[in-house]
Amino acid sequence: MKPLAPLTAPIDPVDARTRISWLLEQRRESTYRVEAFRRAAQAAARLAPDDLRARASSRSLTTVKGIGKTTASVLEEAAAGRVPDYLARLQDEDPSIPPEGADDLVAAVVGDLHAHTEWSDGGAPIDEMASAARAMGHEWLAITDHSPRLTVANGLSAERLAAQIDAIDEWNSVQGNDFRLLRGIEIDILDDGALDQSDEMIARLDIVTASVHSHLRMDHDAMTTRLVNAASDPRVHVLGHCTGRRVVSGRGHRPPSTFDARAVFEACAANDTAVEINSRPERVDPPDDLIEIALAAGCLFAIDSDAHAPGQLEFKVLGARRAVEHDIDPGRIITTWPSDRLLAWTSR
Repeated sequence: MKPLAPLTAPIDPVDARTRISWLLEQRRESTYRVEAFRRAAQAAARLAPDDLRARASSRSLTTVKGIGKTTASVLEEAAAGRVPDYLARLQDEDPSIPPEGADDLVAAVVGDLHAHTEWSDGGAPIDEMASAARAMGHEWLAITDHSPRLTVANGLSAERLAAQIDAIDEWNSVQGNDFRLLRGIEIDILDDGALDQSDEMIARLDIVTASVHSHLRMDHDAMTTRLVNAASDPRVHVLGHCTGRRVVSGRGHRPPSTFDARAVFEACAANDTAVEINSRPERVDPPDDLIEIALAAGCLFAIDSDAHAPGQLEFKVLGARRAVEHDIDPGRIITTWPSDRLLAWTSR
């Protein structure tokens, strides 16, 4: 993984608008602002190149639905062969998430096993998530949208998941060999530790990241059994955000679930299930003491972004910083592995 290289003139106007949306996402700007640039990029992409240039020259782009005054200015400057001022300001700012001594591990992370798209509760299509991952130096990316029971996040039914698998396969078939999308899912762990998707569909996936999203305040012993059962399931590759906590203040705060961490991580180690270091700033999950328990148990780890938008793929820098703080051997972090090694491991 690497920082986004600054775009230089000449810049395709659509690329300029798209890059701005990614940089705003990295800085966790308002969804409204990000979506304004994404809608404008999509509207501009629907115009023929000559039409786009003519409208930019005549300053009539605001007559196109989805393009406002600020976004039109960006298109006009890019069409004129300049780096748009708005983009230049963002690119000149310091990194939104500095590595802080984790530079080597950040560079070693070549993939991500937890990323969402507009198929469930993400904000961008598959191809844009892939483009952002590629631009950040990833070699592969797993698309892991939610499973059916999580209706609040537009979880994928078996039929919709099948359609997404076809879309991923089609994307891979027309792209070069320097980057690969993996067929995945963030599957809900049900109350008894069972998985929220049919056996047939799970068998078609490259990656299964399993997470708890409901009944997070379940009794300690029951939650332990739930997580041990999921971690012991041979179809599960990664145990996602294991405590479910949210460390933000106010209404968004959520305490961690309670369970026997030693028992859960020993199950992970025994069954070759990686423990996710979830890099979302509001999660920081697992907590530091649980990472130490997982280390002592001999677990593998996955540094994941849990990105719901392209720019959020950079959240992995936070996970890399935590892994360095805990002196985790990079060889035990499966998101540093090339895709061939990863897929050989998942087909165990």
